Amino acid sequence: MRAREMLDCTRCGACCTNPDENRAEGYSAYVDVTERESLLRHGKLVERYVTRDAEGRAHLKLDAGQRCSALSGKLGRRVRCEIYALRPAPCRRVQAGDADCLRSRRERGISD
Repeated sequence: MRAREMLDCTRCGACCTNPDENRAEGYSAYVDVTERESLLRHGKLVERYVTRDAEGRAHLKLDAGQRCSALSGKLGRRVRCEIYALRPAPCRRVQAGDADCLRSRRERGISD
């Protein structure tokens, strides 16, 4: 079985955290939400999960721990995206086992 097939995203959640490089630079606008995203047509969800930067660009909110505010559960145990069906394009591009996935897992101390 290939490594990709063994990784269970519902037990991880590492990709839903602000990377260490961004944290070091003080960059907190991690996931862009473009104006085309269907999420932006859901007022209550926008209030809860979306923020806008000084230029007015939309991003998913991060909580105090630098996790996406739409992620529930405990990293490395059991997690769930509260907006999975409406998640923005950057979230849809995440692939279990790719370089970004593995980097995120290492940064958060999550092993196979």
